[in-house]
Amino acid sequence: MVNYSFNIENPNQQYIQIKATFEGIGDTTIIRLPSWRPGRYELGNFAKNVKGFKVYNDQNKRIEAPKISKDAWQIDTKETKSIRVEYSYYAFDLNAGSTFLSKDQLYVNPVNCCIYVESHADQPTALALNIPTNWKVASSMTRKGDVLLAENFDELADSPFICSENLQHDEYTSGETLFHLWFNGAVEVDWDRIKKDFKAFSDKQIEKFSEFPVSEYHFLFQILPIKAYHGVEHCKSTVITLGPTYDLFGPLYKELMGVSSHELYHTWNVKAIRPIEMFPYDFAKENYSRLGYICEGVTTYMGDLFLLKSSFFDLPNYLLEMNVQLQKHFDNHARFNYSVGDSSFDTWLDGYVPGTPGRKVSIYTEGCLLAFVTDVMIMRATNNKSSLDDVMKSLYFQYALNGKGVSEADYINELENISGISFTTFFKEFVHGTNPYEAILTESFEYLGLVMNQVPAKAYSASRLGFKALQNGNNFVVTAMYPGGPADLGGMMLGDEVIAVNSFMCQGELEKWLLFVDHSPKHLSIIRAGKLMELTLPEVNRNFYSEYTITELPLPNNSQKSALSTWMK
Repeated sequence: MVNYSFNIENPNQQYIQIKATFEGIGDTTIIRLPSWRPGRYELGNFAKNVKGFKVYNDQNKRIEAPKISKDAWQIDTKETKSIRVEYSYYAFDLNAGSTFLSKDQLYVNPVNCCIYVESHADQPTALALNIPTNWKVASSMTRKGDVLLAENFDELADSPFICSENLQHDEYTSGETLFHLWFNGAVEVDWDRIKKDFKAFSDKQIEKFSEFPVSEYHFLFQILPIKAYHGVEHCKSTVITLGPTYDLFGPLYKELMGVSSHELYHTWNVKAIRPIEMFPYDFAKENYSRLGYICEGVTTYMGDLFLLKSSFFDLPNYLLEMNVQLQKHFDNHARFNYSVGDSSFDTWLDGYVPGTPGRKVSIYTEGCLLAFVTDVMIMRATNNKSSLDDVMKSLYFQYALNGKGVSEADYINELENISGISFTTFFKEFVHGTNPYEAILTESFEYLGLVMNQVPAKAYSASRLGFKALQNGNNFVVTAMYPGGPADLGGMMLGDEVIAVNSFMCQGELEKWLLFVDHSPKHLSIIRAGKLMELTLPEVNRNFYSEYTITELPLPNNSQKSALSTWMK
């Protein structure tokens, strides 16, 4: 067994004191800290938070531990039967995938901070907690007193936990699975409401898959007083950060439901149905895959769809969520430059930030829209008898339960077996190509009796001048530009701060001044890198940025009504 212990001697300093003991080692031992964490396909560089790394032999004597990479240490262990490793980990960040320490809580994602030895990765682990006696512990791991047990390092790495006096707990049952709800934060939980709504989408997801992968599941909620939205999936749990606290059961409740349904669906898709390149996980290096459109795209689509299927959303409210995905897609001109498959591969290159403008697309947004089109293609080909639900269920039973990862060829094979049609052209043009989505989206919506509407953006700056900006005090910072639009042709750059229109100071009212100056061209005063400049934007008789919405056809035919009804069940 590999033993860990966690101490929190000075919580205000936010360093966790960690010890790990490995028995029965070889002549040379390489100790590693994971380079990344599942659920975020980018390098994490967690070792930057490690301080005071020391190794001791079985005689309690310190031995040399030179670093051989950014997060690995090589040790000569010929003359010892065991080693004890001691270090401190800086736990300063509070999000759904981080590790955090304060006087009020110890929150740990072990994949951030627990070292491992590859030869011992299959051994059971025990993690002892030295925490205040009045603190509760929320975790999917087996607990014996203040010790958390895992079958191996994989389970430990995948099992976050929260220790706090402020934890609130309740539970519900769906199928044969017990679901735990843990809330940490100064929030008054409406238990009746949340258990009813969570049980509804849990029931529906389990109904479609026929079973749940585990017997118990834990929702761990970090409710923050600041604006926050983040969720990370695990085999037996999820951590979700949301805020601000006062909005949780108000305007934020829809987001709570959306991210929770999304993360629950991940229990099948990603944690069980896993890309072959990540089966098993290799924590020492990047696990490149082009299947992000399945991992995150299908999950984004299904997460919201199950809120419709379980009646949390009515159709108009569901379509508002789809509108968001459409807008993100059409606003990103990288869709003409880089495929969703290549963008998945490149999450390891530049993570989840926008990155170089116009270079790549989102595996969440593009994957969601392609999952929707795929779903409708299957429905149309089978006269509404089958859907993407059947494909995912088949992948779960044929691959996940047989201990196999899924390749793109496997996914295509299941799509074609269930639909009876070829997906070769679809994958060539839309998954690995950059063909426009307009036609396939319009056709798919029409099959369900829905219509995609396009109107000029409400903001004059976006529709007529081809740029988008966020307010910064009285001024406006440019965040996006339409390629070849007036702003682009007029020499505008991302990051420019617009301060005046035709010599009128913006004073927080950019759009009103653009409309007031009703002649062309527009002369904008901007600040760029501390320098005041004047730009002339040559207007033309056309619109640039548009707004997209989905609405129901006023008079759908019987075929469309039937398809929509089936899709919503």
